[in-house]
Amino acid sequence: MTDFTMKTDADGVAIITWDVQGKSMNVMTLEAWPVLDGLIDDALADDAVKGIVVTSGKDTFAGGMDLNVIAKMKESAGDNPAKGLFDGLMESHAILRKIERAGMDPKTNKGGKPIAAALPGTALGIGLEIPLACHRIFAADNPKAKIGLPEIMVGIFPGMGGTTRLSRKLGAMGASPLLLEGKLNDPKKAKAAGVVDEVVPADELLAAAKAWVLSEPKIVKPWDEKGYKMPGGAPYHPAGFMTFVGASAMVNGKTQGAFPAAKALLSAVYEGALVPFDTALKIEARWFTNVLMNPSSSAMIRSLFINKEALEKGANRPAIADQKVQKVGVIGAGMMGAGIALVSALAGIQVVLIDNTQEAADKGKAYTTAHLDKGIARKKTTPEKKETVLGLINATTDYAALAGCDLIVEAVFEDVSVKAEVTKKVQAVVGPDCIFATNTSTLPITELAKASNDAEKFIGIHFFSPVDKMLLVEIIKGKKTGEVAVAKALDFVRQIRKTPIVVNDERFFYANRCIIPYINEGIRMVKEGVEPALIENAAKLLGMPLGPLQLVDETSVDLGVKIAKATRAAMGDDYPDGEVDEVLFWMFDQKRLGRKSNSGFYEYDAKGKRTGLWDGLAAQYPVADDQPDLTTVQHRLMFAQVLEAVRALEENVLEDIREGDVGAILGWGFAPWSGGPFSWLDIIGAPYAAERCDQLAEEFGARFTTPALLREMADKNQEFYKRFAATAKAA
Repeated sequence: MTDFTMKTDADGVAIITWDVQGKSMNVMTLEAWPVLDGLIDDALADDAVKGIVVTSGKDTFAGGMDLNVIAKMKESAGDNPAKGLFDGLMESHAILRKIERAGMDPKTNKGGKPIAAALPGTALGIGLEIPLACHRIFAADNPKAKIGLPEIMVGIFPGMGGTTRLSRKLGAMGASPLLLEGKLNDPKKAKAAGVVDEVVPADELLAAAKAWVLSEPKIVKPWDEKGYKMPGGAPYHPAGFMTFVGASAMVNGKTQGAFPAAKALLSAVYEGALVPFDTALKIEARWFTNVLMNPSSSAMIRSLFINKEALEKGANRPAIADQKVQKVGVIGAGMMGAGIALVSALAGIQVVLIDNTQEAADKGKAYTTAHLDKGIARKKTTPEKKETVLGLINATTDYAALAGCDLIVEAVFEDVSVKAEVTKKVQAVVGPDCIFATNTSTLPITELAKASNDAEKFIGIHFFSPVDKMLLVEIIKGKKTGEVAVAKALDFVRQIRKTPIVVNDERFFYANRCIIPYINEGIRMVKEGVEPALIENAAKLLGMPLGPLQLVDETSVDLGVKIAKATRAAMGDDYPDGEVDEVLFWMFDQKRLGRKSNSGFYEYDAKGKRTGLWDGLAAQYPVADDQPDLTTVQHRLMFAQVLEAVRALEENVLEDIREGDVGAILGWGFAPWSGGPFSWLDIIGAPYAAERCDQLAEEFGARFTTPALLREMADKNQEFYKRFAATAKAA
């Protein structure tokens, strides 16, 4: 059965139904395009057909283009991929343009058959670009439906006419939130924004669309009429000029120029606004080809969609029975424990939240109350939902309440003896099958498991703060952790709608192992006399959300001191970061602890807003007269992280490079445009990476020594995603 079918009713309306078999939501494939094209040809050529309605056989319209197809478009585009991509795009544009023109006379705009889109639910990407080519868009009044063009979120932009049509329909200003931010709206908000034309009750959707088609409506689009003027003004109109200047500033301010798709999208809109519509479509296709030819787009799609989805669906889950959590005990009601309780209750899981005092336990539960109150104020939730969620949380000091829990998440103070005491108290109450998870960012899981009755049922679950906002959860296997514990942790993370990575137990696990060298390299450069603003801006120009100095302020200087002392005690003479400690400990002695004290590497006003880098830093560590070039600073910051990722793979801390890439982007915001550390190495090539590491090691020290794995891959000119294809099969 084909993805598109057509049936003409007694009134002469051809209903084209999109219904991909075996999929919960329609996605467009390369094979489906000619089917749609053929049906449109048949309907336009049939004198018995008065008009067409394009709809869906599902309760949604479409989720967009199959991103697996987009990720492979470049490699399947032939010997001249740029030409192959452009020609393929123009073929798709021709189909949508055929829908838009619908048989009208090219000179007079007379004739033609009205074509309506009837959207029963969510319409994303190509699922909105097809309706935008139709003459009227009807959407069912479905508050759960999402309508928009989210392509920018995965490193591309709407390249099937959505960019050109939406900017001409709404104007550059009106279209910018949907195009540049990927904003999604429910049907009523989509109508208010001008994206869809009518919102009707779901049971009247098809009838309303058919009635409009049969009403002999005017169907020519504004941009196909003489005298069309772009809403808000074209680039050389005074108002339009200001719009495009502002849009350029906004894009560069938000992306620092690190994300190719945003710049390409803005160029497509700007250049397209200066020419006739059909030429604008060619410009859009040219810029979309440019983005697809850039390795960033396929790397982002692979990591942020394909790999992320595979991990969330249990790509590395042990093949054992379902371990869905029914009742979770959260020990410690501080910020971390309170966040874990919140996301668990929101997922419908019964929660026992324990702390030493009832006041502390109640304060932890109040975090959920505050979260839900904000949701009610923003109309994101209801008082009834709040009552249900709060009813799932039992805040108490009584460990006996943990009876019946099938998972415990301990989130108490980062101290081995404290955690050991809690472990024993919990296991005196819970049954032998209960899985015990410790939330820790640094303490070895194998060591903590010694306090457990059964090390096979002991595992690490490292949440990132704030729990309700951070997408990643790092699951750490101790030396004796069993498959049931791994499966339980993975199923729990799926329930609370987070993305898991599973790593083995070594110092700092994976995320902190990579992010600490990034921070340390920034601090080390301060001591060397590198201008702090250069360090911070070099990081942001790489696409990092925070420079290393700002990141220290956000996580607190005293935490850095604590980690440094513990690491030095464990490593002894092998400890490599004495120069970093000099700066960090001096900041600690100055009582500049970061944002928490309103003073750190940055200055803050009374409300806690950053006002600029602290001048006092230069007095202690004067800025050198000779400053390094931008690329050198950036390479030091990038390779500091990337080489640790490679070493983690070498040492089997990472078992799957997909987890390394997804974990880096979601865990600490590693340059999302790159697709993650391993994708970045594939982009620049292992031979160049090894050569650059040799140069950095010679100039700056042994921490940049090329790992044996990378050296071997450089010698063989290998890529990570080809060498490790077996473990990254879903990518």
